[in-house]
Amino acid sequence: MKLVRNILENKKKDVWTINSKDTIFNALVILKEKEVGALIVIDDKGKVVGLLSERDYARKVILKGKASKNTLVDELMTKIENIHTVKPDNTIDDCMVIVTGKHVRHLPVFEGTNLVGIISIGDIVKEKISEQEYLIEQLSEYIAGKYTT
Repeated sequence: MKLVRNILENKKKDVWTINSKDTIFNALVILKEKEVGALIVIDDKGKVVGLLSERDYARKVILKGKASKNTLVDELMTKIENIHTVKPDNTIDDCMVIVTGKHVRHLPVFEGTNLVGIISIGDIVKEKISEQEYLIEQLSEYIAGKYTT
């Protein structure tokens, strides 16, 4: 069974962050430049304080009539205490339960109090598909008689 650490090993190592006192506009620039759907939000001391996603922008800026250039990240971010997180030793199935049951798209990965990465629903689904393809291949070979007992 694959673990979160297996996903992290195959991903780019960068975790993109933004300061909580920065503007939503600057966050959007980073999201576009880095081609990611969420940023980890840090405070002035580098401590993780939240997560800002494209979904936060769509639901909390546009629909509430706010302006991106004068709204701060900390006004719209999801605070750390409300974020679902995982550990490197969590299974992919653990992650599937969280993203489907809690309707979230990004899971920050913590080892103790240290942020070690972030995985998305896309990463999780890709890994599940890979597992299923491997299982199908093994079963097909077994049925075709390539394995003997």
